Amino acid sequence: MRVLINQHVAFGARTGIGHYTRELLRALGRLAAHEQIDVFPVGLLGRASRMAATVSRPRGGLSLTAGRPGLLRRCQQQVLAAARPVERMVLGGLFRWTCRPDRYDVYHEPNFNCYPTDVATVATLHDLSVILHPEWHPAHRAAVFHRHFAATVRQARHFFAISEAARQEIIRVVGIAPDSITCTYMGVRAGLEPLPERDVVPALARLGLPPRYLLHVGTIEPRKNILRLMRAYCSLPAAYREAWPLVLVGGWGWNTDEVAEYYHREARHRGVRHYGYLAEEHLPAVYNGARALVFPSLYEGFGLPPVEMLACGGAVIASTAAAVAETVGTQAHLVDPEDEDGWRTAIGRILVDDDWRDMLRFGATEAARQFTWEQCAQKTLQVYRQVAAARARKQAA
Repeated sequence: MRVLINQHVAFGARTGIGHYTRELLRALGRLAAHEQIDVFPVGLLGRASRMAATVSRPRGGLSLTAGRPGLLRRCQQQVLAAARPVERMVLGGLFRWTCRPDRYDVYHEPNFNCYPTDVATVATLHDLSVILHPEWHPAHRAAVFHRHFAATVRQARHFFAISEAARQEIIRVVGIAPDSITCTYMGVRAGLEPLPERDVVPALARLGLPPRYLLHVGTIEPRKNILRLMRAYCSLPAAYREAWPLVLVGGWGWNTDEVAEYYHREARHRGVRHYGYLAEEHLPAVYNGARALVFPSLYEGFGLPPVEMLACGGAVIASTAAAVAETVGTQAHLVDPEDEDGWRTAIGRILVDDDWRDMLRFGATEAARQFTWEQCAQKTLQVYRQVAAARARKQAA
């Protein structure tokens, strides 16, 4: 069996879909016995794509100009936005030349919209936020999605969802047959585990992080609900905020003006510190050093940071968003994402109640252990084989 996987989204600074693609490829490389697993783009085209992604990579460090990129950065963003349609056209043409039925049996698109091809196709649909909440996405992203999504649904023989909540939503909203979509949970990356204090303390110092803090990990964008989180935190007594700053780790996405305005006017003077995007090798220490992870997201397809925090043995306060409740709900303390008073109460309690924090941490690593990239890859391989076998039967008929 010969499989081609589009790895383009794994280039540059990785968020959820990028992590999914890279870690799935790694696990498939370990598990695939007689299967040929190839990636696209490679060679000179791959290097050029990786270089372009590196140029657009967000910068880490304590943010003093959050949401206000400089002139050079704005120019870069405009050039990259203008280049995206051309990039997709070029990549699409080269992909069609590469991905032919005489060379491959299965094509896997891990990032929603497929390139057109006659090769049997499978696609990963991480969530339906662009369909259900287009206001959470830049107009150009929503336009591209809607331009290609219907063709993807027609082209793909099978789909993957990254939680059962997402799977059921896709079945209900898109109308995909239940036997044509498989739930393959995301996993925990290597190195995300409990660390001794002697390793954590110097790592935090090198990053410029405070020795004690509350943590949020994730790109700042509308569905992450950061404004409500900051408001709840800033309403705590000053003694709490002085003892436990709220550290935001993650790049600035789009539509951040309101969040940035509140951050500069109120939050950064009241204990909130934005550190931007941090390279993933720093995350184990950052998770381990936190008092707790707070994750108030309005909507997720999976919700990776809460699972990663559990893998590090940490306490998690998360939203009741369906996929998050499915993955960490039995271990984390859940709060309605729109209940600002509930978030203020939970945050205040986790900062002073050691017994409650210990209760949330008890069994955390065991709860996270069920999520492995090997399991994700094994289920993915099974679908590849089914799709390839169905293709072979059709050709033989």
